[in-house]
Amino acid sequence: MNKPSIYGLTLDQLSAWLGERGHKKFRASQVWDYLYRQRVTEFNKMTEVNPACIALLTEHFAIQTLTEHVKQESADGTVKFLFRLEDGNLIETVLMRQKYGQSVCVTTQVGCNIGCSFCASGLIKKSRDLTAGEIVEQIMKVQFHLDAAAQDQLVTHIVVMGIGEPFDNFENMVDFLNIVKDRKGLVIAPKRITVSTSGLPDKIREFADSDLQVNLALSLHAPNNELRTRIMKINRAYPLEQLMSAVEYYLTKTNRRIMLEYILLRDVNDHQEHAQQLADLIAHMNKSASVNLIPYNPVDEHSQYQRSSQESIITFYDTLKKNGVNCTVRLEHGTDIDAACGQLRSKQIKKAAQAEKEENPVVVGS
Repeated sequence: MNKPSIYGLTLDQLSAWLGERGHKKFRASQVWDYLYRQRVTEFNKMTEVNPACIALLTEHFAIQTLTEHVKQESADGTVKFLFRLEDGNLIETVLMRQKYGQSVCVTTQVGCNIGCSFCASGLIKKSRDLTAGEIVEQIMKVQFHLDAAAQDQLVTHIVVMGIGEPFDNFENMVDFLNIVKDRKGLVIAPKRITVSTSGLPDKIREFADSDLQVNLALSLHAPNNELRTRIMKINRAYPLEQLMSAVEYYLTKTNRRIMLEYILLRDVNDHQEHAQQLADLIAHMNKSASVNLIPYNPVDEHSQYQRSSQESIITFYDTLKKNGVNCTVRLEHGTDIDAACGQLRSKQIKKAAQAEKEENPVVVGS
């Protein structure tokens, strides 16, 4: 049986776990310093920790549970990692080099059940949630990559926007956030962390109540129910009326802004009338909402969707601005590698399936 990742425990959880087994709780702080400040990858390298404590940790936990399967590096410095989990599943993690620091996009599930019709992440259905440890370890693997470059660079920002729906793995996602924010660990400021959801109203409210102080982004992608239901099946269960009500609760409860993500699909949701509908939909939010317009990265399996023309993007942007909407067009990263989320994983799985088919051909007849 595989051991769980030590990265999955918050500092309080580790303190309690060690205390229940007769060890001083300060040992947890020692272990955390070795994990997140000194970044050791073996328990026996925690030389200042009591040997009995080291033996106990070694018996019950693992430090490394992810292995690097593929790594793609873009000319712009973006690095896309495909990690293999201990059960053989593959997940994606992306390092994006920004002017303001090193940002990492993490995955929260193996596959995705949300079913957005334009998205590569949903090509393979969800098989399980990631543990908090598996999510944290993605950050650590990227940090090890930066350490190996010997440039004294640290992960400074996190976006929870990889494969899966974070709010469908809520408890593990919250533990992950508490771990990476901790002042005795990675010390990543809450204002530098953004969680993206496709829109689960109850979880948006729970997220607001949790007082995590991190940023929230909503994958909206359409300004009306008919269109959103057509491209995002989640809208059948949670139409815009329910979703906007939850957003209002979040804005009131937290007094924080929300980012609305809008992928522009040619001749689907990118007309000027759509921009006007979007402006009308969020007009009551005043300056509490901003829109991030995202040029679409085409996916082979979703050939019905294409990237909007530059003219359409500009017209959409100008229409929002004229209506007083704060909006930006997302700066693209890694366009010379498998840029779309889930694309690299999907290609590798198909490649493995094809190789197995060629190795073990089906023989018909005799």
